[in-house]
Amino acid sequence: MSFWDTFRKNPVDKLKVLELQEEEIRLKNKIERARKEINKLEKEKKNRFQEGVGADLLKKKMLTYELKRLDMEVQLKVQGFMAMQKQLMLVSNLVVIKRFEKELKNTPFWDKITHIPPEQLEGALINVNLSGKAFENVLDSLNQVFEMQIADFQTAEDETEKQLLDTWSQIEAGTMDLEEGEETLSIERVLEKREI
Repeated sequence: MSFWDTFRKNPVDKLKVLELQEEEIRLKNKIERARKEINKLEKEKKNRFQEGVGADLLKKKMLTYELKRLDMEVQLKVQGFMAMQKQLMLVSNLVVIKRFEKELKNTPFWDKITHIPPEQLEGALINVNLSGKAFENVLDSLNQVFEMQIADFQTAEDETEKQLLDTWSQIEAGTMDLEEGEETLSIERVLEKREI
């Protein structure tokens, strides 16, 4: 039985710190592998983009489809990466809660933590960072997160082909340098736009 099955079935007081710490290490390793894969794909996108500078229209069209495919792959990897980051935050916070279990049992929070449905507890704990906090700060953070209502929304746009052709044209016309053009492809730039 996996950690996640255990978490969904058992109350917090039955989770073991050792299992949580093992899951934390496993997630950190998976996150590092995903980060390396994303960086590799980003580098491949830059190389494909550079091939399009000065190429004929047919080659640019072919590269556009290749870049779209790579971009889709990067976005999927980033979504997986972000999901693993949330899981890591949850597990890290559960480790902190287990570390302060004795003290928390003397507060109203313990009843709240142990009686909240696992899905709601998971949703609350991925939105707070309890690591490295003293007991009083953990209580304050838990209080805030249980009082908050969180709404997630995502928007998606697809102007990839137009953006690529415009960028290549600007580079060829000399109004944009190659590094600036490559930066428009970066997943980091896409993530920055979503945060704004």
